[in-house]
Amino acid sequence: MTAPRFPAPQASPLDLGGRTALVTGAAGGIGRACALRLAAAGAKVRAVDRDAAGLEALAGQGRDLAGTVEPHVLDLTDLDAAELAAAGTDVLVNNAGLQLVRPIEEFPPDVFHTVLTVMLEAPFRLIRGALPHMYGQGWGRIVNVSSVHGLRASAYKSAYVAAKHGLEGLSKTTALEGAPHGVTSNCVNPAYVRTPLVEKQLADQARAHGIPEERVLSEVLLQDSAVKRLIEPEEVAEAVAYLCGPQASFVTGTSLVLDGGWTAH
Repeated sequence: MTAPRFPAPQASPLDLGGRTALVTGAAGGIGRACALRLAAAGAKVRAVDRDAAGLEALAGQGRDLAGTVEPHVLDLTDLDAAELAAAGTDVLVNNAGLQLVRPIEEFPPDVFHTVLTVMLEAPFRLIRGALPHMYGQGWGRIVNVSSVHGLRASAYKSAYVAAKHGLEGLSKTTALEGAPHGVTSNCVNPAYVRTPLVEKQLADQARAHGIPEERVLSEVLLQDSAVKRLIEPEEVAEAVAYLCGPQASFVTGTSLVLDGGWTAH
């Protein structure tokens, strides 16, 4: 990526001491930033990913924080295991995702199925596993890392857009059911974030749009954003932290948009 890195935001006060948080896709990118942010606030973080080496590196980085980071190697296509992993959690961050950029007529059906499984069905199962404990104690925070593509579509991303739109509906339904039990459910909706998932898109985007790879950032990824830069993972993690804090107790069933003005068009 040639775009300049934006300074990490200053962390706002948040105390999650005594709370257990589960973050999916925690080995890198947004998930890693969220795991470290919640651990810094004192939470015991179950860091879920299928990347064992990435989780071990994350756990090492989290050793000096107020809370703890516990690696939990898990492939979210194992839906029963995902639901079990969420039992007893106070904070659930559904972040894991994958991407493939192809026209619909060339999109592999098996990949479409996998994307929907990991990014929509697994969050449903994780929420299902987490709610009994949250309801029992009268408190819980569910944050679904959606995307600007949960609110807008882009060509060549049929599976990703479908999954994120579905996640928005799941999050709102969870908010309605959870409200009488002290449980909030919200989405955060970033535009393009400086993550490996975005970096891996460059070649596919170049091929799909018929342009050189070096032009993808300015002509495709940032074309609709009024703020011409990528979002840093730490900025998304700070939005997640806000939704877990007491100041956001009345915020539920909504989407916190971090899109640099994309949806203002």
